[in-house]
Amino acid sequence: MKDISISEDVIYIGVDDKTIDLFESQYVVPNGISYNSYLIKDEKNVVLDTVDRRATEEWIKNLDNNLDGKEVDYLIVSHMEPDHAYNIGLLCNKYPNMKVVGNDKTFNFIKQFFDIEDLDSRKVVVKEGDILNFGKHSLQFFMAPMVHWPEVMVSYEIKEKILFPADGFGKFGTLDTKEDWTCEARRYYFNIVGKYGIQVQALLKKLLGLEIKMICPLHGPILKENLGYYINKYDIWSSYKPEDDGVFVACSSIHGNTLEVAKEMVKILEEKGAKKVAFADLTRDDFAEAIEDAFRYDKLILAASSYNGNVFPPMEHFLNHLKSKNYQKRKIGIIENGTWAPSAGKAMKNIIDGMKEIDLCDNMVTIKSRMNEDSKKEMEKLADEILNK
Repeated sequence: MKDISISEDVIYIGVDDKTIDLFESQYVVPNGISYNSYLIKDEKNVVLDTVDRRATEEWIKNLDNNLDGKEVDYLIVSHMEPDHAYNIGLLCNKYPNMKVVGNDKTFNFIKQFFDIEDLDSRKVVVKEGDILNFGKHSLQFFMAPMVHWPEVMVSYEIKEKILFPADGFGKFGTLDTKEDWTCEARRYYFNIVGKYGIQVQALLKKLLGLEIKMICPLHGPILKENLGYYINKYDIWSSYKPEDDGVFVACSSIHGNTLEVAKEMVKILEEKGAKKVAFADLTRDDFAEAIEDAFRYDKLILAASSYNGNVFPPMEHFLNHLKSKNYQKRKIGIIENGTWAPSAGKAMKNIIDGMKEIDLCDNMVTIKSRMNEDSKKEMEKLADEILNK
């Protein structure tokens, strides 16, 4: 087990999963994922969350090695998603006197996942602001419904001022991965939590009154320094404000002609002084990263082929996914391509119409099969409009 320093009494017992290729069976995780779990050693020993089935054996070893032959007295269930809750039943069987701490919704879900005969006699139901004392250490609980399941709650250790925010402030990658926190935390946030910005904002308001010295999420590194930076990122992301001034060009091309147009658009934008231009081929590049970049920048250009009187499915999927994540407060430009009846532009507009506070550029570019000098002039006009030139 790696040595993850939290404090003398608060111990990391989680596991790095370096063999997983798709988190939640959909998100590419080239650097794996961590399933974080914690042990508070006190007059009463407290475990905060279990781990995924993929990590059960190593997690139990970590727990046993730190208990010094003692038993677990309390299990705190922050979140019932199986990557954190899979081993609740196992722990209940292993420690028959252990109490299980959650809220009303937590226990409704536990009964759906597990058959624990004596659960009613073992459960400790907590509500907003309740405090449980375990000796020197106490946990205060704050409900965080729909961040990003309805039963989610966060815990605050009062003595050492440690926040346990469930999936909040999590990121992809194992704990020993050497990479910048922001990129993979952003990709994690917008793809997993992003739909629930209003609920995240409500949680952040609750946390404003707490003195926080450390953040211990259920995925990703323990955050110990410059906590204002991480909290500010969550404030920006959950309020749907653009993080950076730039243009994200997202392309969905069948035979390559629309791809050439999109790459030319990138070049035009750079020549016209765009501060940052990011690009994704939606047919090949990581979809979750494309979602991340769409939220990161304040401007988006969509370039797509027409298909069956509609738009090429990778773009349709991308836009519908953005819509489901409450994409808003952005400026969008459209480039469509079609040979006999261009339809991509109208199809994209129909999806965009359901988004909030979108400034749609007037200059929609229509390509007939392949780019030519006339279409380049139209692309120049779109670039000027989206850059406010």
